[in-house]
Amino acid sequence: MKIYAISGLGADQRVFNHLTLDFELITIDWITPHQNEHIKEYSKRLSSVIDTNEAFCLIGVSFGGLIATEISKMLQPKKVILISSAQTKDELRPIYNWVGKSRILKFIPTFLFNPPRFLAKYIMGAKNSKLFYEILDDTDFSFVKWALQEFTAWQNTARSSRVLKINGTKDKLIPPKGTTRTKLIEGGEHFMIVDNANEISKIINFELRNT
Repeated sequence: MKIYAISGLGADQRVFNHLTLDFELITIDWITPHQNEHIKEYSKRLSSVIDTNEAFCLIGVSFGGLIATEISKMLQPKKVILISSAQTKDELRPIYNWVGKSRILKFIPTFLFNPPRFLAKYIMGAKNSKLFYEILDDTDFSFVKWALQEFTAWQNTARSSRVLKINGTKDKLIPPKGTTRTKLIEGGEHFMIVDNANEISKIINFELRNT
């Protein structure tokens, strides 16, 4: 079984390099959003690289988890694993929904989506500073602005028994919440896909071996 993996907002395939998995991992690269494109249409375009002729599962990290959730409603993955993410809008902080409804992000200049490095590191709880800063240096902040608009405007309420969440107990951005089946990483923060890769790998391997 193949795993198709979608990284977090502004990140890329490097966040998966620390995982040790028993299954083939195929990372899906971000593509440029069309003007005024919404998350459902974007997810459909992104899913075109998935081979549905054989069994597969999805892994989505942070914003990538929202994309994985949308793709799973179109295709039929055996399992969806959401890391530092949410399955429904109700599992996100209420303030995100308020920001989405206000549409304030549309009026913020793109350069302001590039926060000071020390602040970004604190919010993400990144222990691997070198990799984190390298990813930030390569980030397209026009994409970040679009993604944050879609993140805060996300309205999904559909649930699936195929979903497993892996959340960190100290995640400042998307803390554990909701009734979706969840595995907790004690002390894990939002960058735990890298910082707690060994523990996360064991959970994923066990879950997929028993799917």
